[in-house]
Amino acid sequence: MAKIHFIGIGGTAMIGGAYIAKQLGHEIRGSDNPLYPPTSILAKKLDVPIYEGFNAKNLEWNPDYVIIGNALSRGNDEVEAVLNNHIPYFSLPEWLKQNVLFRRNPIVVTGTHGKTTTTSLIAWILKYAGYDLGYLIGGFPVNFEIPAYLGKEGSYFVIEGDEYDTAFFDKRAKFFHYLPQILIVTSLEYDHSDIYSSLQEIEKSFQLLLRSVPSNGEILLCGENHARILEKYSLSPCQLYGLSEGLDWRVKLEIDETPEKMKLYIFKKEKELCVLRTGLFGIHNALNILCAVAVTHSLGVSTKSIVDGVEGFQGVRRRQEVFLEIENKIFIDDFAHHPTAIQETLKALRTKYQGKYLIVIFEPRSNTTVTNIFQNEIMESLSVADEIWLTPIYREEKIPIEKRLDKETLIRELKEKGKKSHQSKNYDDILEYLITNVKEDAVITLMSNGACGNLREKLVTHYK
Repeated sequence: MAKIHFIGIGGTAMIGGAYIAKQLGHEIRGSDNPLYPPTSILAKKLDVPIYEGFNAKNLEWNPDYVIIGNALSRGNDEVEAVLNNHIPYFSLPEWLKQNVLFRRNPIVVTGTHGKTTTTSLIAWILKYAGYDLGYLIGGFPVNFEIPAYLGKEGSYFVIEGDEYDTAFFDKRAKFFHYLPQILIVTSLEYDHSDIYSSLQEIEKSFQLLLRSVPSNGEILLCGENHARILEKYSLSPCQLYGLSEGLDWRVKLEIDETPEKMKLYIFKKEKELCVLRTGLFGIHNALNILCAVAVTHSLGVSTKSIVDGVEGFQGVRRRQEVFLEIENKIFIDDFAHHPTAIQETLKALRTKYQGKYLIVIFEPRSNTTVTNIFQNEIMESLSVADEIWLTPIYREEKIPIEKRLDKETLIRELKEKGKKSHQSKNYDDILEYLITNVKEDAVITLMSNGACGNLREKLVTHYK
């Protein structure tokens, strides 16, 4: 067994990878900047030494090799120590490929939106049905105490396949390392402007990924989005799913008699397979569930187990997650940061919480939304809410003014649409406003792929 050091262990996938490495019997240590929940909670459960901050001294325990997270780059003290001292190193995807995935049957979930929820659903249905599978989920599903598990050799392994680059020394998409036996491609849109210059570049990566699926494998594509990437794909069988008639798999949704549930009708080849109810809301979640149903049905899971599994699925943290209900206010934490995800999530909340006043606090943080690439799309997406707060732009000083998201224009255009809109230079002003000024029957949603100024923790602390 090896001694392995994880640089950047606090990343969701990295800490999951550390769990899997520990299950394989390796001795694990890691380092990162200070962690915040839920990652910090998982770090405690991992029960291995984790150094706070990056320092060459963290490597003095002489690991056999190092796994470097994709958030790390040249100039980092530990990265430089690894290179200068000729310590063997790998990216997490490369390590997973060689040590885990070659010995299992990977089910790889890719696409711009819905990866985490769909991966969680598939893993949960299979686990509920009694499969001894492995999984690595890029989020924190409520049904799993830990979002990573090795599983036995020869079993299925469900993994989220990110199109973002692998590491500073490997600029390919992570999913090229994942050896899909079953490949799912959800929605496909332009994102990651720091990596891809156009939607066509992203499509090219997915076309190459399709070619890697073996002929005895299977591909499942969202039919509304992906006809254009099928032209040069591999010899693998392919099924299409979506909302339109004529696809291999189709879903029809309606609000149940009780507004806390969404009712879904699932059709296979236009023949009704099942009807189920779920606490997940929105078209995007209906498609995530449809995809999970299609995959698990193709693996032989009974319809009853699928329905029971979906209906028992409690969602993923930071995906429409209610973290506080007090004083006639509902506080929600959501990871949405792409304009489409923002819009679909806000529409889902409108449906679920009909008649309530909807406030969104949006943190421009991703490498795309801090720029003006989606200037108009962000405005249209946020306008679904009744009231909008814009936080400071993440690392604003590093973005050239001519490329930076124009918050003043964004606020002005939202006001022109009749939306109460604000921007703030600090998070404490937003916190004070939410505590003292919001008196209505309101739903307040934090939207960020980061910590959003730790507003969640500050709100919980205030109301304790």
